[in-house]
Amino acid sequence: MFGLLKKMFGTTQPEAPRPQFYDIVCPYCFSKFHHEDVVFRAAHYRDDDEAFNLQEDDKLNDYRKKFGLAEIDEIEAIVYPSTIPDDNKIYTNGVLMGVSDKYAVVTRKRLCPGCHNELPVTAGKYPSNILSIVGATSVGKSVYITSLIHTLQHVTANNFNAACIPLNNAISRRFRDDYEIPLFENGNLLDATATTKRQEPFIFQFVFKDENKAPLTLVFFDVAGEGMTEQEYLQLHAPHIKNSAGILFLVDPMQIRAIRQKMLHQMGENPGEIVGLAREPREVVVALFEDFISQQENNKTNIPTAVVLTKSDLLYTLSSDEGEYIRSNSNVFHNVTHSGYLNLDEYENINGEIRRFLSKVDTPFVGSIDVFFNEASYFAVSALGSNPVDRQVSGIISPIRVDEPFIWLLYKLGYIEGRHVQ
Repeated sequence: MFGLLKKMFGTTQPEAPRPQFYDIVCPYCFSKFHHEDVVFRAAHYRDDDEAFNLQEDDKLNDYRKKFGLAEIDEIEAIVYPSTIPDDNKIYTNGVLMGVSDKYAVVTRKRLCPGCHNELPVTAGKYPSNILSIVGATSVGKSVYITSLIHTLQHVTANNFNAACIPLNNAISRRFRDDYEIPLFENGNLLDATATTKRQEPFIFQFVFKDENKAPLTLVFFDVAGEGMTEQEYLQLHAPHIKNSAGILFLVDPMQIRAIRQKMLHQMGENPGEIVGLAREPREVVVALFEDFISQQENNKTNIPTAVVLTKSDLLYTLSSDEGEYIRSNSNVFHNVTHSGYLNLDEYENINGEIRRFLSKVDTPFVGSIDVFFNEASYFAVSALGSNPVDRQVSGIISPIRVDEPFIWLLYKLGYIEGRHVQ
């Protein structure tokens, strides 16, 4: 009877009592701190007070230099809550949100104490859930991030009664001008992110119209793939992985040696855009293990991890009615829309199918995932719906299942429910 009720009404992740406040993870430098440890940007300046003069901010400029951004010459001073009487501190629902300085001027510009970037207004009130995207070189992270955010904004958010909003106008312009317009309007394939290009993260908020649901902060860090196996570079970006609430681990089927030549043969003389053979997926797992998984209890991470097989349209070259690798009528080639909840039947089908496929063609990789990740599921996506030729996408871009791994992470984090519908 219980099984029937569960099938009819679905499942949700168990809910824990909600704390009054949460530790904050900075979406810029990914340092973690208590909400009382924030600092503030003064809302004014004074020429007759050295402490409130316009001045250089070394921490902010050090952060900007890491990403090749221009330094800021002069900016309003930092106000430290430790110098403010308790009566002049402003709290909302137990979270420090503002201070009134010695001139009785109120500021609510909360900054990270580590990098002095401004924090989202929700920081401390709700969990700082960060989603990380990792994978080897040329796995298609930039294209996938672009397709995913585009889909979240235009399709997924509406299906879950939410909105996907960039954190600020600068992020909105950078995403639109450098990623979305070149790909979705001009059909130009995005260049791979170079290891020398230290990009600031894309920060979006997935905000539910139901005010009782906490907004989810999405930090998409377009980490250059080559760096994921270079220890020094990984250490530069690893904090955002360590403090993630969920991981999207991208795997390119063309990087799997066991099937690469067979796929190339089936593609013929004009295969389209094919990347060179680079690091194998399991080598990225080893790099992650060395840097942070080995520091976790029992040498495993509890972070929910979606293992995402990208460029799934290429798998059609391996398909057959017999299904030696994958069947011609596979779920992989059909888009699925999850609306209001995670369709557990669709999820379980794709998870089982891709796990079996990867177990067949890259047993060591699946073995390493089993060893190091307590909570992993498998997905297949096509960010474009077809393989580009001469770095151009022909026809209309039609992503396939591109948001499904994200929706699964929403489910694992308790934002949405899952239901069996068959």
